[in-house]
Amino acid sequence: MVVFVPASEAQAQAQADGGGEIIVNGVLPSEDDTYRTRKVAVGPLGEKSPLDTPYSISVVPVNLAESQQLQNVRELFRYIPSVQGENIRPQSRGMQAGVVQNTRIDGLNIAATTDYAIEQFDRIEVLNGLAGALYGPASPAGTFNYVFKRPTDQSLSAFKLGYTSSGNVLAHVDLSRRAGPDGLFGARINLLSQEGETYADASNLRRKLASASFDLRPAPATRIEVNTSYYRYTATGFPGTFSLARGVSFASIPPNPKRAGYGYKWAGDDNETFIASGRLFQNLGSDWQLSGGVLYMTNDRASTVPTLTILNSAGDYRATTVNTTFSLDRVLSNNATLRGKLDLAGIRNEVFVGTTGFLWKRYTPFQTGAITLGSGNLANPASFDQPVLPDFKDRFHAQTTRQQAITFGDTISFNDTVSVLLAASQNWISARNINRTGTVTSRYKDNGLSPTASLIVKPRANMTAYVTYASSLQQGDAAPAAAANAGEGLSPYRSKQWEAGYKLDLGRLALALAAYQIERPYAFTGPDNIYREQGRQRNRGVELTANGRITDDLNLFGGVSVLDPKLFDTGSALTSDKQILGLPKLAFNLLGEYRLPMLPEVTLSADVSHVSERPGNYSNTDFVDGYTLVDLGIRYQTHINGQDLALRLSVNNLFNQHYWANITPTGQNGYNSTDDGTGTLGAPRSVRVQMQVAL
Repeated sequence: MVVFVPASEAQAQAQADGGGEIIVNGVLPSEDDTYRTRKVAVGPLGEKSPLDTPYSISVVPVNLAESQQLQNVRELFRYIPSVQGENIRPQSRGMQAGVVQNTRIDGLNIAATTDYAIEQFDRIEVLNGLAGALYGPASPAGTFNYVFKRPTDQSLSAFKLGYTSSGNVLAHVDLSRRAGPDGLFGARINLLSQEGETYADASNLRRKLASASFDLRPAPATRIEVNTSYYRYTATGFPGTFSLARGVSFASIPPNPKRAGYGYKWAGDDNETFIASGRLFQNLGSDWQLSGGVLYMTNDRASTVPTLTILNSAGDYRATTVNTTFSLDRVLSNNATLRGKLDLAGIRNEVFVGTTGFLWKRYTPFQTGAITLGSGNLANPASFDQPVLPDFKDRFHAQTTRQQAITFGDTISFNDTVSVLLAASQNWISARNINRTGTVTSRYKDNGLSPTASLIVKPRANMTAYVTYASSLQQGDAAPAAAANAGEGLSPYRSKQWEAGYKLDLGRLALALAAYQIERPYAFTGPDNIYREQGRQRNRGVELTANGRITDDLNLFGGVSVLDPKLFDTGSALTSDKQILGLPKLAFNLLGEYRLPMLPEVTLSADVSHVSERPGNYSNTDFVDGYTLVDLGIRYQTHINGQDLALRLSVNNLFNQHYWANITPTGQNGYNSTDDGTGTLGAPRSVRVQMQVAL
């Protein structure tokens, strides 16, 4: 949207950003018309400027999602080259994420095994790499924090209609109001309805969202937030997952995702996600703050996504469905932090102490096991009728995981140039597995410390150099069903990371460079059919990001990730010292937007993303081709009779590339170091059109 701000605000911001007209892209007011975010939430450290943090942090704000017509969180991850998130749990730097440990809403743990509507969030924040000292035990896959939209100080009424080629229609309402003296009470409501066929024949994508956020300010130093969200996501008729029989390679030319027979009208995802959360912020004088929150979520899934196992080089396959073990996740998460500033012997200290954790329960249908549908060939795919499916709601409590951490730390500023961050968390992890009769079949309990230390140097106010070391625990994996020690929980893994970075704020343009090395244990089933820790993963890489204006009319948002992911110490020359399955060595994404000088209401955009080739197996004898995608867009924004109007047109995958969007292990750690991967197809060319009005 084009939003005109008061002249004094515009002049002040224009001076801060180096001049230029203030035009806001999206519904929410922002500081300028770039996609820069001035503050990010960094766990118990609170809200910080990205420039002042000793971490690589990427943020995608709501106005980018609006201008690019993004429809879910997974689409958004493509704009962060170090992140993989399309059709899989989000991960960064080539490390697979846990189901609950790495993903959060407003800093509170959630399950990452479902789709989330982007329309309810203000921004997505990604802290790349290890953060166990701040967030508790987790995989080194990064921390993904989704931030709910908050009530705005000024009333907002935004209405959006969208259409995606093949007949999918979207309607979205975003309302915000404040009431009472000094805006005592605020409410923000987002309602979404989307339904219709997309690119696949007989497909149907249906999304229903009702999200509400409330603020209460009972006193000047007190703020209470309450949030609730219900989201129903149904996607049927889309191509399923492709897996490989032993010795078979991925096709050099991926199948056409629009072709009938790779998905079935009755098969897909049917997910219901409910979230309720509350947070309290209490200022204790000018330098101290107490905050805390609790979140409860349920993720109810009925997954009938088909798996096509390719049996030979001729393209023969066997189709199965109901390949997911769990149908319900319940998560109750919490955090609380006391943070403040104090001076000791003339040295400034920013200290914190807090706690964070969750209780996570998983439920499995009584009727489990893959259902074989039949056979076909990629060149002549078969169609299968719906079999007798299990009752996904007839289930038993199968797993319980408890995790809690006490976090503490201090940022010691010796002067305006040099500071040191020291932090750690003491962690407790427990888990148990339960069979269908209610008998506990295995128990697991452990604890440990996750420390971190950073040296931060600011030669000038607009630049930061840092070196960070982190050591973090994460819950050990459980042995898969086929292993001789099925269900046995391994001891916690300890991952280690070194990271060095440099950040530069040029006023209109922000640059960041980071180099890192991460090491973690790797578990798999060996020749003796025992699942144990018997390998080591080491990922080295470099990340470069740029965000802001190059000229008054040219805006950039992009980055590049160079990754060297290796697996060692497997006990086999076939797989040791080889590139990790499914991970590209190079990925980049660059979004460029050009505002026409002669017609400033019109903005042209082009987004180019590239992923290099990836190993299709652990022995690196099969490589899957990389891909390059180009998206083009145009939008018209104006202000008519007190209303903001935006018209948007975009063409995604302009050249209709057929590509493997992701190649991933069959389990979180591969489960067998000689396994092949599973693949998912990327979406073909599509056209999206939107009209949005804000009052």
